Amino acid sequence: MYLNIALQSFLIGISIAAPVGPIGVICIRRTLAEGRIAGFISGLGAATADAIYGAIAAFGLTVISLFLIQHNLWLRLGGGAFLVFLGIRTFFSPPTIENLDSHPSDRQSSLIRYYASTFLLTITNPLTILSFAAIFAAISGRDMDYSGDYFASTIMVLGIFLGSCAWWFILSGFTGYFRRKLNETGMVWINRTSGGIITGFGMFALGSLLI
Repeated sequence: MYLNIALQSFLIGISIAAPVGPIGVICIRRTLAEGRIAGFISGLGAATADAIYGAIAAFGLTVISLFLIQHNLWLRLGGGAFLVFLGIRTFFSPPTIENLDSHPSDRQSSLIRYYASTFLLTITNPLTILSFAAIFAAISGRDMDYSGDYFASTIMVLGIFLGSCAWWFILSGFTGYFRRKLNETGMVWINRTSGGIITGFGMFALGSLLI
């Protein structure tokens, strides 16, 4: 039983993280600009947010889920505005290809900032909330009803986290192979393209508030 829960949760974690979205674009861009570690840590922030949503679902934390639903408007507003800000900042970023290992004094603060930014974006992303709404519905079904079984719920949360981490590890690792081929001209287009896409996601999130 528990092995089946772990496998299902692992696949859920991958399926939540894998669709192309603003976090994926951010992860790819940071990997190309600053290396695999920067990209993976960015994904780790998203994986943490995924695990939190998984915990809300697995442990039946209805108070938190109701809070998220009631404050959905402000979450979408904050997430959309942050995406627009980050997209514009990325668009105008200088075309440098850095390595965090060459700046040890900036390494920790940069990684913490990358982790925090993707965590906040994922936790406020309307698409993430909608994705986990499906998990809430699934858990209410008979096949995934683990209410009262805290060990099973813990396995589910851990599986979601590890599945999401696995995706970001694969994505940052694969993207890292192309980093050596980039020059400053290529990085200019990476910054402009990723910045435009991220800004577009942010504008879409803000525009959805008017619907």
